[in-house]
Amino acid sequence: MKDILHTASKFRIGCMPTGFERIGSGHINDSYYIKTDPDEAMEYVLQRINHHVFTDVPALTDNILKVTKHISAKINEGKNDIPFESLHLIPSADDLFYYKDDEGNYWRMYNHIRGSRSYDLVPGPELACEGGKAFGLFLKLTSDMDASGLFETIRDFHNIGTRLAAFRRVCKEDPKGRIQGANEEIRFVEERAEEMHTILKLGRSGQIPLRVTHNDTKFNNILFDPDNRAVCIVDLDTVMPGYVLYDFGDAIRTGANSGAEDESDLSKVNIDLELFKAYSIGFIETAGDSLTPNEIKHLAFSARFMTFIIGLRFLTDHLAGDTYYKIHFPCHNLQRARAQLKLVRSMEENAASMEGIISDLCKK
Repeated sequence: MKDILHTASKFRIGCMPTGFERIGSGHINDSYYIKTDPDEAMEYVLQRINHHVFTDVPALTDNILKVTKHISAKINEGKNDIPFESLHLIPSADDLFYYKDDEGNYWRMYNHIRGSRSYDLVPGPELACEGGKAFGLFLKLTSDMDASGLFETIRDFHNIGTRLAAFRRVCKEDPKGRIQGANEEIRFVEERAEEMHTILKLGRSGQIPLRVTHNDTKFNNILFDPDNRAVCIVDLDTVMPGYVLYDFGDAIRTGANSGAEDESDLSKVNIDLELFKAYSIGFIETAGDSLTPNEIKHLAFSARFMTFIIGLRFLTDHLAGDTYYKIHFPCHNLQRARAQLKLVRSMEENAASMEGIISDLCKK
């Protein structure tokens, strides 16, 4: 406890840190709610940054500062129809906005949005719509930023060419002798590999713009107020240059799946069209004016793409010997891959319905 409070005291918070509690369900950074004296003072979140994943902490911090300051300025213009707040990095004692302790750990501190909460699972269509509004507004508020001015915190994060090359290399080497148990999944991937270059080709040819994107649009990265209105986007480590299709697609992958990400009963894994429509309504309501025709045209496909690439990564890690993702039992990554690829198939079967939903919403 003394170590956490000592670290908290290294930031300019203007009050006494008196206690803490661990919060969040993330697997990358460690987060703590910092209690202060007096109780009515501002609330804070202290985070230990995983510098093994995010190796350039100063550049990462610079990204977050640029984006949060830009969003704050836009919010202060008072032109938004829904309530929204931005995170603010708290300066350290030496004004670096991060602190490095004696053991080499990096820490940062944010303001805490008082009274807010998050959900690991989407409770229903109403909150799915709120989630869509939140990430759509994030896109709208950053749409006039120059994405090239941001650092790429994880290189080739959603680059399908890089991911397929790694997959094929592992298939060729078969370091753990697992190919025979995954032949069906390997065929599934290769049959769709060419189509899955669609977004990358659109971007490289200039048919869709490079934007400031969040790149980790899980539902639990949205904070809601006590009335269940989305009020803030968190977990900004992967904010960097990208394509809006990545953000929309991953939100659908994680938020409109009728089963768990590692569901063993594949009959339970399907695209939930009601949640897809609800999220799309909110997203298009706030981001619609910022989207280009080509982006709108490929929104439905983007959900299939992001599900495919995550399934590909799980399968690659299984074949490589589980070197990246934590597993909780043998063949866990293969089970995860199978669930994601089943969701891809469900999206393929419902592609016309998903495209029709987007088309109808954009006509209104």
